[in-house]
Amino acid sequence: MADQRSESTLIVFVKRPQLGKAKTRLAKTVGDEKALEIYKFLLRRTLEVIQPLTVDIQIHYATSPEPGDMWEQAGFARYSQIGGELGERMHHAIASAFIQGYRRVVIMGSDCYQLETDTLQQAFELLASHRAVLGPSTDGGYYLLGMTQLFPEFFVNKEWSTESVGEQTVQDFDRLGIPYSILPPLTDIDEESDLITIPLERRDSIGI
Repeated sequence: MADQRSESTLIVFVKRPQLGKAKTRLAKTVGDEKALEIYKFLLRRTLEVIQPLTVDIQIHYATSPEPGDMWEQAGFARYSQIGGELGERMHHAIASAFIQGYRRVVIMGSDCYQLETDTLQQAFELLASHRAVLGPSTDGGYYLLGMTQLFPEFFVNKEWSTESVGEQTVQDFDRLGIPYSILPPLTDIDEESDLITIPLERRDSIGI
C-alpha cells in the first residue's frame, strides 16, 4: 500500500454506533439507549489507547465506514469487514494485511476498557520472537490475536462468541507447533456485570 509506513499493522473491528445494534447482550439489562452510550464510550476509549502506537492502524467496520467519523478524522485506513461469521471476517482482514506486505498483524475488538497502549505495544514486541500472541478474555474468548503469518486454522472449527474460543485457539498453537506468547487476561464489556472493570469516575461520567 502506498502510504504504508510500518511493517506492523493493528486491525480494529468496530460497529457503527447505532441504536439497537450495539452491545445487544448488554442492552438486554441496561436498555438500548444506555448500551449505545456505553459503546460510544468504549469507542472513544479504543481511540485513546491506539492513537499513541507507531504501527499502521486499520479500522474494519461490521457494515460500511461512516463518513466523517472519529476514525476518519484520526487518519486511519478504513474498510468494511468481508465474510459471514466472525472467523471468516477476521481471516479475510488478516489475509488482506499480509497481502499488503505487513509482517506483524494484530487484530482486536473495541469493547475492552482494560486494554492499555502498553499491552498493544507488548503484543507487537512479542511477535519479534514468537509467531503468535493471544490476549485471553476472562469470558473464555480473546481480546487480541497477533501473528507473523496467516494461519487459516485459527479461524475455522470454532464456536465463536463462546467461552471455548480462547482455549481452542491455544490448542491450535500447540497442535501446529507454533511458538506463542499469552498476554494477561482482560475483561470485555459484554454484560452489565463487566462494567465494574471501568473505573468509577469514568462510569460516573457516562451515568453508569
